[in-house]
Amino acid sequence: MITFHNPLHQGHAPTHEFFRGERVPCFEKPARVDYVEEALRARGHGLTAPDVDSGPVLSQVHAQRYLAFLQTAWQQWMALDPANADVQPFPSVWPVRTLRSDLEPENFVARLGLYSMDNGTPMAPGTWAAAKAGADAAASAATRVARGVGAAFCCTRPPGHHAGPDFMGGYCFLNNAAVAVQVLRNEGARRVALLDVDYHHGNGTQSIFYDRSDVLFISMHGDPRTEYPFYLGHADETGTGEGTGFNLNLPLPAGTSAAAWFDALESACARIASHGADALVVSLGLDAFEGDPISRFALASSDFTRLGARLARLGLPAVFVLEGGYAAAELGTNAVNVLDGFEQG
Repeated sequence: MITFHNPLHQGHAPTHEFFRGERVPCFEKPARVDYVEEALRARGHGLTAPDVDSGPVLSQVHAQRYLAFLQTAWQQWMALDPANADVQPFPSVWPVRTLRSDLEPENFVARLGLYSMDNGTPMAPGTWAAAKAGADAAASAATRVARGVGAAFCCTRPPGHHAGPDFMGGYCFLNNAAVAVQVLRNEGARRVALLDVDYHHGNGTQSIFYDRSDVLFISMHGDPRTEYPFYLGHADETGTGEGTGFNLNLPLPAGTSAAAWFDALESACARIASHGADALVVSLGLDAFEGDPISRFALASSDFTRLGARLARLGLPAVFVLEGGYAAAELGTNAVNVLDGFEQG
């Protein structure tokens, strides 16, 4: 198992977000990855810096207009007023039904709304650099796996699975798992399976691959009737066009037990086995943990070892990409448990 980390992740350090109408400290914070890196070192895993430029692949999974905005968003914000250095920008208007999204507004906050699915994805001066380095780490991990390494872990933040072709959301700016998948395809994999085990549905990933038959996307998550992201992740969403039948959502009610969660995992693994995939990408959200502050599943730390062992039995080269998980102190233990379970099989 080779581990790629993001040496620039601490540059993305917004101070606050809005949660249920209240201004609160950010749940998605640098300490999350710091804990994971500490646990990796403690169990003998090295940390490798990214060595592959994700730039060409980013334009295959994200719209160029969106990438151009992200790359210069903080500079645009600062150009409005130097005092904005101490102010986090948040969108306040969105192009919902009947409103146009084809034209990019001149107003910065309106542009921010155009490219945002929520107001819970705050920016900081180092956001673009951190997100790009994270995508580079995902591309590096996937390249190694495509060229013969059995498994790789992308230890990065900000996460990525809520970021769609042309929008950010849910703390996510660039879709690292989608980058990993596209690299595997570019390197010769005919079919790739992408399993998302985050508590929250990977709506951005689903949107990117929804019409493709070369990528099987499976997400196990809290029922969107009650859980974020609310507007995607239902069981009847199975793909469109050539992608029909290659999208599988397994929504589970809040409070789902570990036993029921692993039953759903068996269904996911059976579908992956039938897909005939050449490689596996795992969106490794760890907020199914029983102690997570914003999620409501009941996995214990030992269950993450079991998860890794079950995925190993699929017999596929695998890329693990860190997603959510906000019980920061336990995040490292849970992440490394998955990796160790996978390696021990």
